[in-house]
Amino acid sequence: MNGKRMTRIFAVLVAGCVILCLFAGCGGGETGAGKVYYLNFKPEQKAAWEQLAKTYTDQTGVPVTVVTAASGTYEDTLSAEIVKDNPPTLFQVNGPVGLSHWKEYCYDLKDTDLYRELTSKEFALTDGDKVLGIAYVLETYGIIYNKKLLDRYFAADWSTVKRLEDINGFSALSKVAAEIQAHREALGVKGAFTSAGMTDSSDWRFKNHLANLPIYYEYEKRGIDTAEKIDGTYLDNYRQIWDLYLNNATCAPTEIGAKTGDDAVSEFRKGEAVFYQNGTWSHGEIVGDKVSDEDLGMLPLYIGAEGEENQGLCTGSENYWCVNAEARDEDIQETLKFLKWVVTSETGTRALAEEMGFSVPFKAAKKSDNPLTKAAEDMVAAGKKPVGWNFTTIPSEDWKDGVGAALLSYAQTGLTDEGWEKVKTAFVNGWATEYAKNH
Repeated sequence: MNGKRMTRIFAVLVAGCVILCLFAGCGGGETGAGKVYYLNFKPEQKAAWEQLAKTYTDQTGVPVTVVTAASGTYEDTLSAEIVKDNPPTLFQVNGPVGLSHWKEYCYDLKDTDLYRELTSKEFALTDGDKVLGIAYVLETYGIIYNKKLLDRYFAADWSTVKRLEDINGFSALSKVAAEIQAHREALGVKGAFTSAGMTDSSDWRFKNHLANLPIYYEYEKRGIDTAEKIDGTYLDNYRQIWDLYLNNATCAPTEIGAKTGDDAVSEFRKGEAVFYQNGTWSHGEIVGDKVSDEDLGMLPLYIGAEGEENQGLCTGSENYWCVNAEARDEDIQETLKFLKWVVTSETGTRALAEEMGFSVPFKAAKKSDNPLTKAAEDMVAAGKKPVGWNFTTIPSEDWKDGVGAALLSYAQTGLTDEGWEKVKTAFVNGWATEYAKNH
């Protein structure tokens, strides 16, 4: 073989080695293999997601990192993480408003297995013909109650409401709460309701979830599903349910500024309160101490609106997966594979149902053994109309914070008419201001 030919062969071999090294990651650089980074919104499911990620990595070799944002900090955490060299490949938005802030980062999921696994296309967030978000959990919230304590109330000779089915509106609920509060020592409780904590670990229950009711009923009355301006038609109803919480609780209204979500959980677990406003996701936290699965039930959030005797629980989703379109293509593809595994595999579907207590909108979903989810299903079966999650149309976090600050001030300054006017201003004027700023 002549020297020139040997030189050409050597050059080809060297070039081939260089190409192989580039693909194989020679020299200690990136391997080129995809990876998954999930920025989780739900602190209560942190351990379950981390275990699921580990299982997937053990089975496939694909690295899956789960980072959980602290309660109340998700948007700030996402804003900081999304611009890093290794950003989340999977994140979430809370609905149409959240999508409007992040849609430039959202990969079109229209042709993915994840989208095809949905039981209904209604559970997707769209922008034109693009599918930018997929709901991964359907949740329900209302007033969780302790059956054992409520039965004790029904049996008391001084109670005027004797059956659960008679608590079918605000009037009956307020009567029950007031009587429990008046006889709390006889019942062995500290209050009818757990503390309405207004730290950021708890205030979302009232400035966001409870605020859904006046928004929902106004939308229903106006025949709309979003609004540039809110009239505040049902704000007096909002006031009376807030007053009910404050006046019949385990603590004085002036103390709620220092009360946390953990305080409310502890009070309910210990049997110190009969009622606790929260949702199906809180199941794992509230069982224990003096409360078992058999003790749990859930009532609608009654505010005194017309026809609420037919009202069901607040049901929907504010949890939509979005895949980061700015991530590396190999990371996007591995993220899509991971999501398909989560919603179709025995391990993934069992974790969603049993470890996380989720009711999920996917074809391979398993039934959750969460008793609060069962309560929601029973109410639908009884013909009660679920209340939509209209709070996902709230124009901004600043609006929620403004309403929350006004609710707290109202509680701390004596529940006065003047204090409530500030809540109305934050609710109505704040909505218009924030909508104009963000649209």
